[in-house]
Amino acid sequence: MSLTVTPDVLEAAEAGRLSDEAFVACVQESLPYAYGVVERLARRLPAAVAAGASCVVDDTVPPDDAAFGQLLRAFASTSIRGALERRFGVALAFQNCHRVGAFSPGGRAGDAYRRFTSPESQIRNQRPDLVNC
Repeated sequence: MSLTVTPDVLEAAEAGRLSDEAFVACVQESLPYAYGVVERLARRLPAAVAAGASCVVDDTVPPDDAAFGQLLRAFASTSIRGALERRFGVALAFQNCHRVGAFSPGGRAGDAYRRFTSPESQIRNQRPDLVNC
């Protein structure tokens, strides 16, 4: 399972009245490592942009399999990734099972995003110790 869903959240979803805030709170509770990575990047992005950067990247290898799993679940889900992007006002990209990039909301149209998500970048960022992440 990707998320731990409380009865209240399930009831709201079944009734078609699940708010973005409730969904993000469920994500934060269920995937705290992944949520924290995105939160830290979003906090760093404004200063990086002010200094002329197009993005910020976290390439910290998660501390354990559970943290890897959280990142994979968060970024494999369009709804989770979209909710995190809306919550933090960023565009997110994911690479090599752990490398997360945060871009300004319009950043998907920029060169930095294209470089980060390119096949060449994926190849350059392979690591033998992460073959089975």
